Amino acid sequence: MIKAVIFDLDGVICSTDKYHYQAWKQLADELGVFFNKEINNRLKGVSRMESLDILLEKSEKKYSLEEKQELAKKKNDIYRNLLKNMDVNSVSSDVLKTLYILKRKGIKVAIGSSSKNTMYILERIGLDNCFDAIADGTQITKSKPDPEVFLLAAKKLNFEPNDCVVVEDAKTGIDAANSGRFVSIGINDAADYCETKYRIKKVSDILNIINEL
Repeated sequence: MIKAVIFDLDGVICSTDKYHYQAWKQLADELGVFFNKEINNRLKGVSRMESLDILLEKSEKKYSLEEKQELAKKKNDIYRNLLKNMDVNSVSSDVLKTLYILKRKGIKVAIGSSSKNTMYILERIGLDNCFDAIADGTQITKSKPDPEVFLLAAKKLNFEPNDCVVVEDAKTGIDAANSGRFVSIGINDAADYCETKYRIKKVSDILNIINEL
């Protein structure tokens, strides 16, 4: 019996993809580095510093760790400013309905996100007090595909991985869920990934899967 659902944040509970892209694109343009949506897709589920390394692959200049940290901070400042455009209307009725039904059924809900902006985003969209546990990028040392963030969320809930399903939109997130021995559910890009256990078109589809498990 499934006792909890651990959600990735970006691309599952809400979509911040366009803000990430705009922030990375602005930084790339300032550095004179080629960057497009195809490269941006490689950044999904990846930590900020690892994402920066991918962006700088096409740079002729070599940057020191200190310089990279400054660039990553600059990108995050741009990104957080863009996040001011988010509010309670940034969450779909499908997501809100699903969270309500899960809670009514007594199933715990948690966030497992590599983002260090998780709490800020949840506050912007009005869901900062909705989840029973939150594990994010400020609490982990290893990014997905390492399962650390999901294992931490499960630990905070006092459940074992096989008591939980993980809902992800990125391949790295699915890999993390699988390696942590969680039941993986994929939406959007992750729904087309061969390693995904269950595939859904909308978040509320997880209700049918949970009923079967």
